[in-house]
Amino acid sequence: MKQFIVSPSPHAHSSVSTPNLMYGVILALIPALIVSFIYFGIGSLIVTLTSIVSCVLFEFLIQKFLLKQKPTITDGSAILTGLLLAFNLPSNLPIGIIIVGAAFAIGVGKMAFGGLGQNLFNPALAGRVFLLISFPVQMTTWPVPQGFATNYIDAETGATTLAMLKNHFGNIPETADLFIGNIGGSLGEVSAFALLIGFIYLLYKRIITWHIPITIFATVFAFQGIMYLADAEQFASPIAHLLSGGLMLGAIFMATDYVTSPMSAKGKIVYAIGIGVITVIIRNFGAFPEGMSFAILIMNAFTPLINTYIKPKRFGEVK
Repeated sequence: MKQFIVSPSPHAHSSVSTPNLMYGVILALIPALIVSFIYFGIGSLIVTLTSIVSCVLFEFLIQKFLLKQKPTITDGSAILTGLLLAFNLPSNLPIGIIIVGAAFAIGVGKMAFGGLGQNLFNPALAGRVFLLISFPVQMTTWPVPQGFATNYIDAETGATTLAMLKNHFGNIPETADLFIGNIGGSLGEVSAFALLIGFIYLLYKRIITWHIPITIFATVFAFQGIMYLADAEQFASPIAHLLSGGLMLGAIFMATDYVTSPMSAKGKIVYAIGIGVITVIIRNFGAFPEGMSFAILIMNAFTPLINTYIKPKRFGEVK
């Protein structure tokens, strides 16, 4: 006798899994990682490895001994958090500070909320902002790219493009240098070209959609463009803002985090507009030259509200 089995959803299955998504994003970050090695040498390697190993180790220890859970470090999420955290750090940051940032990113930014899929804020950005507030001098001392010859702790330092734009000093790098990454800054923000290669890969693999990154780019370009047209001496060009700082990195790889961004297409656009507007306001009028990290975390907090009021139409619903 055949039995009629009733089971709860989901009833549709696919090959998409958490490890596939995580390792797909990691693969998309490889071009930017290679560029960071080329420009910052051994410092980039030390910072990246320290951040990744620390994040994986802290997640393992917390799950194993505090939460009494089976460790899930093989899903790639801790590796991705460590890589993204490293991309937000200067290449001369002391190892001890990197470990503290990794502990905060995993312990507070992720596991305190219940682990993967339950965190309110992007863990890597939470770790980055914590370090920026706790160690402002070390976090804003940027090595000048000198290739593999660059020293680690004793690297030659200089101002970032955003600091020059905000304080109106120094010669602003050429657009070509901003595009390929021959500028000072954190590991993952220096090459817009490498980040755009990763963006194309993510779109091709359908790991993310265009809504958040493109809307952020358009919002920053339009908002900054209006101010630039109003007073070109006071405000920098929108192209300079798009290609400098952590805007590309944040828009493509951090604002698009599945857990901390809205579910619907309309919600993603609203969320991205908020990030773009807040970023421009902080960069031009705030205390910090960079506003992308703060903008994403602020809009992360609004994501549950956006999901509540902007929902996709129900299957079969007629309006």
